[in-house]
Amino acid sequence: MQTGFPPHWVGGAEMALHQDHELHTRRWGRNLGVGLTLGAFIALVFGLTIAKVQSGDQMQGYDHTYRAEIDPSTRAPAPGASE
Repeated sequence: MQTGFPPHWVGGAEMALHQDHELHTRRWGRNLGVGLTLGAFIALVFGLTIAKVQSGDQMQGYDHTYRAEIDPSTRAPAPGASE
């Protein structure tokens, strides 16, 4: 049967044209490790982001304006604190 494609594309029982070198096998293993580590880091950042958004804490962005609520000099002294 002629398909016009090389035999190894069709899924025939022919051998591959070349064997992978040992260096390529090790490099694939390293690439897999780096990819899984990167995926784990992305999942961690995503999970922390979702947890922060769902916690509903008072989130304030840095918007380059003065905010009295974070200035220590404008806070009222704690009750019972001596001056």
